[in-house]
Amino acid sequence: QVHLVQSGGGSVQAGGSLRLSCAASGDTFSSYTMGWFRQARGKEREFVGYSNRVHGSTDYADSVKGRFIISRDNAKSTLYLDMNDLKPEDTARYYCAASWYNFARNVDHYESWGQGTQVSVSS
Repeated sequence: QVHLVQSGGGSVQAGGSLRLSCAASGDTFSSYTMGWFRQARGKEREFVGYSNRVHGSTDYADSVKGRFIISRDNAKSTLYLDMNDLKPEDTARYYCAASWYNFARNVDHYESWGQGTQVSVSS
């Protein structure tokens, strides 16, 4: 089990940018596929993207492709989500998570979760 602590988030106008960070405890960070999810009020938690545990390659939901960038620093045990050209529909609480699956787009494939950080985008 890995412990995840998030930082970043806040309020921004449409078209702006934000960076989220997810710091992992322990020395096994590189063993996990690391994903980002978001949950808007009254809606289910949805997939944003992940960084593969084997090669570090990334995959994104169509709604954020070309705007969001996931990166990881295994030496620092830290995952990042750089969000650009933010839109009001991006407003949600964002969560990082860790998975033993190579390709994980489903909430049920993740075992450990961060506490979440709020991102609010105004029009």
